[in-house]
Amino acid sequence: MGRPSLNDRPDGDALSLHTQPGDRLLDDDAPELQVDDFPPLYEDVAESSTSSAPLLANPSGPPSMVNALNMGNEWKRDDQGNEYYIDERLNTDPKFLEKHVEWWAQTPPRPYVRILGTHKQNVDNAGKKEKKTVTDFDVQVELTPYLYSDATNRVSWRELRTIENSEVARRGTVLRKRAPGSSQNIEVGLAEKPTLAEWTHRYCASSAGLKCLALERRVVGFDAEKVKQKLNSMVRATNYRGCVQITFPTKDARVEVYNDCKTNRWRMTTWVWWLCTLTLMILFTWPYLFFRTKRFEVVVAEWPFSKPGENGRKKYVSISEDQWYNMWGRAISRAVLEKRQCTLDQQDLIASQGADPVYGDGIVDEAMGFLRAGINAMNEVNRHLGWGHDS
Repeated sequence: MGRPSLNDRPDGDALSLHTQPGDRLLDDDAPELQVDDFPPLYEDVAESSTSSAPLLANPSGPPSMVNALNMGNEWKRDDQGNEYYIDERLNTDPKFLEKHVEWWAQTPPRPYVRILGTHKQNVDNAGKKEKKTVTDFDVQVELTPYLYSDATNRVSWRELRTIENSEVARRGTVLRKRAPGSSQNIEVGLAEKPTLAEWTHRYCASSAGLKCLALERRVVGFDAEKVKQKLNSMVRATNYRGCVQITFPTKDARVEVYNDCKTNRWRMTTWVWWLCTLTLMILFTWPYLFFRTKRFEVVVAEWPFSKPGENGRKKYVSISEDQWYNMWGRAISRAVLEKRQCTLDQQDLIASQGADPVYGDGIVDEAMGFLRAGINAMNEVNRHLGWGHDS
């Protein structure tokens, strides 16, 4: 069966795949999801691609151009997946920098849904009564697989753009501001915004002693408030009485390029950072670095979860928020009741399907196809982006 086009996806009035009698956790109005809209089985594509294949296709040259940076002392990655580079050529060759920005933009941000439950507990500390925060559960689900319409071939709606003249941002400055001659609603003279090539030339030509060019990866078109309300209602339905916090943290969201100098190398050295913190020198070094560094926060890689469609209806790159909730609702509820503190994975999704009875062979076949497609997408993202990192 051929893969249907995005415009042929089911509308919001279709029956939910996971709607079952007596199931109060799931959304009865969520649209149906076609199995053909998901990637093929992992084993179907494994033979056609080796596990050692590079993650991204270099826009202009061999992978060694970027790997040389990753293997040296010029590269650092923090615990949130943000990357920091110091390399002389990135600060002197605008075309070299531009192609690296295009390369980095092809890696998606890694958004998560986090459900945290806590309560206060009185404890006796050396004869004094104190309130201690106790974590009851801390559950996360990654959304990255649903930023692709075809995770196997890495097909998405990604768009690399520069900031608009009316946006408030650092444009080779210390403080955020709009472009000269523009306001929030109008742009005097209708000047065109600078392209990526123009910004890389401006960055390389800057004579600032400390400077930084940043690429931000954003997820757009995701209705976080809607998902938050559904998950909060689901947790409360378990009769949980504590404090529920539902947040949407994102990893791998930023890449920063610094000019090559001793100060920037020191700011990326771990022991120097700890020395400044423990000796309270950070009270002096932080203001110095803040006001000395000219920042170019002008490039954005947008990864749409959805886009506005005709008649005001959304078009989704893979699945809707309702469909995501129907897929993960049982697994999240089960993890909450078991008081787990983890990131849910494919095994949790499989195990959750046996938690409630199903009715009719047709529903079983359709649900299993839906489940298999979702798991395949997760497998492909893990294979492309890596998994099992230290945390």
